[in-house]
Amino acid sequence: MASHDRLTLDGVLAGFDEHLRRTRGVCAGTRRNYARFVRMFLQRVFAGGPVDVAKIHPRDVVEFVGNLTGCYRPRTVELAASSLRSFFRFLRTEGLRDDRLEDAVPMVPHRPTGLVRHLDPERFELLIASLDSSSPRGLRDRAIILCMARLALRASEVVQLRLEDVDWRNATVRVRARKTGHGALLPLPGEVGAALAGYLQHARPDTRARQGFVLHWLRVGAPISSSSIVGRAVDNALRRSLRCGLRTSNRRPATPPNRTWHNHGRPTAENEAISSRTLVKV
Repeated sequence: MASHDRLTLDGVLAGFDEHLRRTRGVCAGTRRNYARFVRMFLQRVFAGGPVDVAKIHPRDVVEFVGNLTGCYRPRTVELAASSLRSFFRFLRTEGLRDDRLEDAVPMVPHRPTGLVRHLDPERFELLIASLDSSSPRGLRDRAIILCMARLALRASEVVQLRLEDVDWRNATVRVRARKTGHGALLPLPGEVGAALAGYLQHARPDTRARQGFVLHWLRVGAPISSSSIVGRAVDNALRRSLRCGLRTSNRRPATPPNRTWHNHGRPTAENEAISSRTLVKV
């Protein structure tokens, strides 16, 4: 495949299959699985028409993988993500793209489900509604908790979040290094974007720090350097919600704070993206 002209779907898949077979030595079963998900992706992006791989946008990738999480088990979604990464590397090898589009493929989170504190959706929404928005630190903690709840970020990932990691125009968030050792590009739900914008515009101390979340007491404006502060924000939110009559269905005090939200942290295209017109000035 050496042409940059628009190609047929079958032609692209044939070239990809040949690349996997001859260059990578991939077995037939794996090639069929890869082709299945790449076909699904290209059909979604180009609606059955000619394939112009130069027009694939990172947002297309994020939304496609996000939608799969509502239809398939995590292992299957992980296979789909691997298929797309391999396909995008193939496009770069063939000179059809010169960027690293594979970096836009979200990592598929795996969360244990048996040993965590769990809030059912109704109680979870009550907890979110109870979050403090009356003080600068309250706005910070609200944004932190929504990042964990809606994006499935770990405490350490929240601490590492930098201002340049948020792409307001394309409504995405880049996570620099996950537990797997790889980064990820996640869709930015409207609720999370609004909380981040509210904190950055109205509550974050004036500081040169590039980390998104900073201290509000003692070393004001210094980056949060410990995930324990994130954990404290979660504990404070839970205590606040308990005062409002909310109870967790499984009390396990030693559970890491990010696991409290495991059923609510699935970033998908169903979440409304934050408006770039509202947040472009952030």
